[in-house]
Amino acid sequence: MITTRNAKTAMVLALAAFAWLVAFNNVTDYGSNFAFVQHVLSMDTTFRGNAAMYRAISNPAWWHAGYGAIILGEALSGALLALGAVSMWRARRAAGSVFNSAKKWAIVGATAGFLVWFFGFMVVGGEWFLMWQSKVWNGQEAALRFYAAILGVLVFLNQPDGDLG
Repeated sequence: MITTRNAKTAMVLALAAFAWLVAFNNVTDYGSNFAFVQHVLSMDTTFRGNAAMYRAISNPAWWHAGYGAIILGEALSGALLALGAVSMWRARRAAGSVFNSAKKWAIVGATAGFLVWFFGFMVVGGEWFLMWQSKVWNGQEAALRFYAAILGVLVFLNQPDGDLG
């Protein structure tokens, strides 16, 4: 059904806009979220005396590298999702197999976004650097909203599309 194809395309485009806007904000207001990365990596607001403090990174070069990797991941996710939305839009009236193939870049882009917000923020930030212990610099709730939206679209996107009637 063309309505479903258009809905999938619109949702992928919305995810692309979101990822690009997050990357844009991080570049144009570098300092605000750099402070977040600095505090998470330095673990300076985690529970006092925790046994995992050996993981803390106190070198500003590594803070900038980590932040750069996050921004790159967000921008890459946005670019791949946008490419996917364009591919899907172009194939919206094609045979089901063609439209299903056109989803490839959207799936790759959503996976990249999932890796940024789940792996990057929940696994690395949340668990390795114990971000969950910080009352001030805990981005897990925001990351959950982001990767949950991505997963919802990814599930819908992966439903096979048949030929149009």
